[in-house]
Amino acid sequence: MTVGIGGAGCKIAAKLDDDAILVNVSETELSKVPGGGRRILAGLHAGKGQFKGSRKDRDIGLDAYLSVKRELLSLIKGNMVFSSTGGGTGNGITSGILQDLTKEENIATEDKTFFGLLLPYARLESSEFVSNTSDFLAGPLAEAIDSGNTGNIVLFSNRLKFEKKISEERYNKMLVESLKVFLSIPDKNDQFKLLDGHIDHEDFLLYMSKPYFNHFSYFHYKPEAPFEKQLNQNSNKLLLETENPIEAMFLLEVPEKGDPTIFYDIVEYFTERNVSPVYSVVENPELKEPFITVSLLYSRKPAELVNDFNKIAEKHAQAKVQKSLEQYVSLEKLNVNLADEAKQAVKQRGDEEEILAILKRLGKL
Repeated sequence: MTVGIGGAGCKIAAKLDDDAILVNVSETELSKVPGGGRRILAGLHAGKGQFKGSRKDRDIGLDAYLSVKRELLSLIKGNMVFSSTGGGTGNGITSGILQDLTKEENIATEDKTFFGLLLPYARLESSEFVSNTSDFLAGPLAEAIDSGNTGNIVLFSNRLKFEKKISEERYNKMLVESLKVFLSIPDKNDQFKLLDGHIDHEDFLLYMSKPYFNHFSYFHYKPEAPFEKQLNQNSNKLLLETENPIEAMFLLEVPEKGDPTIFYDIVEYFTERNVSPVYSVVENPELKEPFITVSLLYSRKPAELVNDFNKIAEKHAQAKVQKSLEQYVSLEKLNVNLADEAKQAVKQRGDEEEILAILKRLGKL
């Protein structure tokens, strides 16, 4: 089951899963999302309108979470949640979920929740989105990860969307199609002839249940070229950049009658870095050259991720202050003659001769 929260989260979840459950504080926004299944309207206790949404205010989303808390905590068990970190609804409701997961003493492996989070491109998106994301990463997400009570966390980024000027509709489709490649790993183990290793649905579930950031990519693998070079060249640009992995998984698909032993070089790459990968090699008769899907789990602390957002947020704040000064503050230019001002001052103090002598000496220096 898939759960989408907020405008961006609902659109992504609906594209991934025809039966996705969509959650929002705005009836209008819920009705706009094509596809998906059941809709859940989160009620607002603060008396805000149900048609305007949260207007980038994460407190409104957090308030609305209280009305659906019990139901959502049940729905997300062992499932996937998609949300943005910049908007008020996605940030607020997802923050509430993470805070409650953090409080749990023990969550079974099969009940861990996979989170797909869409981060704003800090350089070009609004300062509110950036500020909301910084608070989210450093607060609810960091605490939930430290508790060990989440599953994998995939950090999608809007960077490529803005740099390549891609429409939201097309970009969401790109995110979903990319994720489907990773999620298809256990199905391909069932579908194709197994040549080495094994990743069944249980193995995949265990991997997905680990509370780490997940960076996955996929590309046509060339056995004659170093795997490290190919991995670096084919980093998934839809995701936040990866750190050094602590765990890894890969599926290598080789053409019919292809050489299955080419996977050894990949295994050696990981073992040299003290990472023992989970892997499988299958024969895919539809391929003409080897194809690899690889996932890296890393434990980069959200506090480190926040630094970039904080720097951009500070620049935004400084720019706003400067613009406000330019628009609303007009300072009159004053032409001051020091001698005249000094004479005026000494007349008031009665020490005219002494102060004038000092001014003369300063003029000679």
